[in-house]
Parts: sequence; C-alpha cells; structure tokens
Amino acid sequence: MKRGFAAITLGKQAFRYDRIAIGLMWLAAPLLFGAAWLAMHPEHDPRAPLDLRDPPGWATERKLLALRGDPELCRAVLTRSKVAFTMLPPQGEGACARPDRVVLDDIPLSPDRPPTSCAVSSALHLWLERGVKPAALETFGSPLASIEHYGAFSCRRLYGQSDGRWSEHATGNAIDIAGFLLEDDTRISVLNDWQDEGGTGDKARFLRMVREHACDSFATVLSPDYNAAHGDHFHFDQQDRGFGGVCR
Repeated sequence: MKRGFAAITLGKQAFRYDRIAIGLMWLAAPLLFGAAWLAMHPEHDPRAPLDLRDPPGWATERKLLALRGDPELCRAVLTRSKVAFTMLPPQGEGACARPDRVVLDDIPLSPDRPPTSCAVSSALHLWLERGVKPAALETFGSPLASIEHYGAFSCRRLYGQSDGRWSEHATGNAIDIAGFLLEDDTRISVLNDWQDEGGTGDKARFLRMVREHACDSFATVLSPDYNAAHGDHFHFDQQDRGFGGVCR
C-alpha cells in the first residue's frame, strides 16, 4: 500500500511539474517570437544600434533624439550607416563655440557643403534619402540634382537682434534651405513657389511634402507657414524642444 501510495504521489507531482513546464513554454513562446521579430526589425527595437539605412520604426525617433547631445554617438551612427563624412576641428568661443563640426561628403548642397553639428548632418541625410529624393521622383519624375541653402553657421542672436536668445545657427546646429534643383533643370524655390497655383501646384505640393518629411528627422522645422521671416526658406535645427518638437 505504501509503495502504491508513493507511486501515486510521485505521479501527481510529475503531472504538476509537467503542467508548470508547459505553462512556462507557453509564456516563453511569445517572448522568444518577439525577440526574433525584433532581431529582424531593428528599427522597432530601442536597444538596437541606430542605422540610418533602416526603414523608420517605432524606436527611430527616440534614437534620433539621443544623437542631439552626444556627438560621439552620432558619429558612430554615421560610420555604421556608411555615410561619408569629415570631422573638422573645433572653432569659435563663447556662445558661438562649435566643438562639433561635421561635413557630409556626398550630400548635394549648393553652393557648398557647410559644416553643421553631427545631429543636423544625420537628419539631413535622412531627409534627403527618405523625403527629398522620393518626392522629386514622385512629383516631377526627375532625380534631385542639388539642394540650395542660405548657410548653417552664423554667430548671431535670434532674428539678428542685439540681445535675447542665441540662434541655433550660432553653433552650427541649424541650416536654412532655400530651394531645389532637379536633373531636368526644374527649380523649386521656397520664396517663389510656396504659393504655386494658390498652394496647390506641383511645386507647392513638393515643398509641403519635403517640409513634412523634415519633421520626421529635425527637432525644429519652420516654413513660410510660421512667419514672414521664413517666407524664403525652411529653417531646420536640432535643439531639443520637448516631445514632438516644432513643425510649422
């Protein structure tokens, strides 16, 4: 009797352990599946290193935000993403000190390729690849030739005033975009074409498309919709302005 009872008891314990094991397997399966899925989709994994070649995902914005205050991390991202760039020595002092100066070697800026902060350079690369180039082909059927700009660095306060807050241009953490030239010689100007056909023409539509794409990469995007001072250009910068940034 004792042996039989012991056997029954052991059988019940084994059954209970089997049920626990099966339960743990059911719990682990979604975790294992999720880990495998994230490994195949690093753009959604907040722990995966940022690669600018990945499609945008749930974690992309958070990773881009991390670049603003960490130039070393930012340069590592450019290297990982196979983006050609040149680091320049620091310049300036005080409010106009620029310890973080990067030039993208291949970006088609005109009349030159100005140095910017690494975070601005990273955003420019993303904007070009994900926004400007596709929008040019979609709207005009012509590849992009160059992006015309008004400069990045300017040691000044906001709107050139004698006092008040310093502009993000003072540290090269901003760039002003004036227009676009396509390979078929089509030119799109923020000043002349923002209201093309009352704002509904192809050029106006293109400008609004690239403005919206810029909002996915830059902390601040200001256009003619913001105020008259931006009637002839887009202002982009990477100053941290809280969740969602500014897109106008």
